[in-house]
Amino acid sequence: MFIDEVTLQVQSGKGGDGIIAFRREKHVPLGGPSGGDGGKGGSVLFEADEGLSTLFDLRYQKFIRAQAGENGKNKNMRGKDAEDVIIKVPVGTLIYLEETNQVLADLTSHRQQALIAKGGRGGRGNASFATSRNKAPRIQENGDPSETLSLRIELKLLADVGIIGFPSVGKSTLISAISGSKPKIADYPFTTLIPNLGVVEMPPIPPFVVADMPGIIEGAAKGSGLGIQFLKHIERTRVLLHMIDFSDTSGRDPYKDYLIIQNELASYHFNLSQRPQIIVANKMDLPGFSSRLDAFKHSLKDAIPVVAISAQERLHLKELVALTYQTLQNAPYFSLTEEPVIQDSVLYKYEKKEPEIRVEIISDHLFEVSGKEVERLYYRTGFQSEEALQRFFRQLRLLGVDDKLRSLGAKHGDTIHIFDSEFEFFDK
Repeated sequence: MFIDEVTLQVQSGKGGDGIIAFRREKHVPLGGPSGGDGGKGGSVLFEADEGLSTLFDLRYQKFIRAQAGENGKNKNMRGKDAEDVIIKVPVGTLIYLEETNQVLADLTSHRQQALIAKGGRGGRGNASFATSRNKAPRIQENGDPSETLSLRIELKLLADVGIIGFPSVGKSTLISAISGSKPKIADYPFTTLIPNLGVVEMPPIPPFVVADMPGIIEGAAKGSGLGIQFLKHIERTRVLLHMIDFSDTSGRDPYKDYLIIQNELASYHFNLSQRPQIIVANKMDLPGFSSRLDAFKHSLKDAIPVVAISAQERLHLKELVALTYQTLQNAPYFSLTEEPVIQDSVLYKYEKKEPEIRVEIISDHLFEVSGKEVERLYYRTGFQSEEALQRFFRQLRLLGVDDKLRSLGAKHGDTIHIFDSEFEFFDK
């Protein structure tokens, strides 16, 4: 089954907690702190695998979780790091953050990896806090929390050339004739229900990858038929072979068909209508072909090359392949993320980044402190001892939280809400 889009959640592993421990061994007076650090949580990575051709393996995996790091141990032993989770996907996979549609990774080569959810850092045990002034600290850190992301995984086939056109114009016959692909072929609409990939090999012409794109009809860019499902697969292609049926028996107007498909390309994003094109006039072996081709060329306003072939009878295919390769050599690469072109040189200027801290008035004598830096300190702190609590308050003071509270009118004894806890403001 060809699956080219799935949604799932991934969660990295929490970092292991450091512990508070002291050496209690015979003949070792004043043994000192021996609490070990926690291990690192597992990360979630995606890896491109050229042996895969579909996202079917992910279809029923709605939640993928990495393991947490092991907590520290006594005798100054560090907890074990958790193993990373590597999710294998086909080459050509794009990974989006579902909430914002931001592209997190574009995997275009075999074994290329992308770190999507980073495992939490392990917390430090009390042995790491020992100093000459504090030889028996009762302070430890919790591991950093896990990271949970909702993702949309989308496969966009990696093909140099895309064959487009109405159903039953001979696209599948053409790709089977010029490559090793073996698509299903029959004379009825929507025979091809999945894109077909093939490698064109006609020495001395160097090989290139071609894809047959099914289901494009009028209104495809707006969701009609199957086209909206497969238009995305030609986003990576650099050259389009626009195939048209010129036989009398088709009962269609070749020029009108050409305009309809061009309109669908223009309606879709990523400038598909601006890709280099070659018009493939198919079924030259049937009666009425020449007169219809002449009328088409007379109506054609665009400067697009036209190649007459018969995919069924294998006529003029080598000429088509040669022209396609020549066009491919001069075709530009198109961005899938619609990002601006990067300049040759960029001036980077250092600007000191202030810690992100938010202090808000909730009501009289009640304030709320939040922000990424505060959150990091809060969840790392193990509130198991007075010493750890005082260290947390010192860190907030160094971040300027006390000054911000005073500027908003906080007084001694007011309540300060920080995530899941409430503290009393001490200002004497």
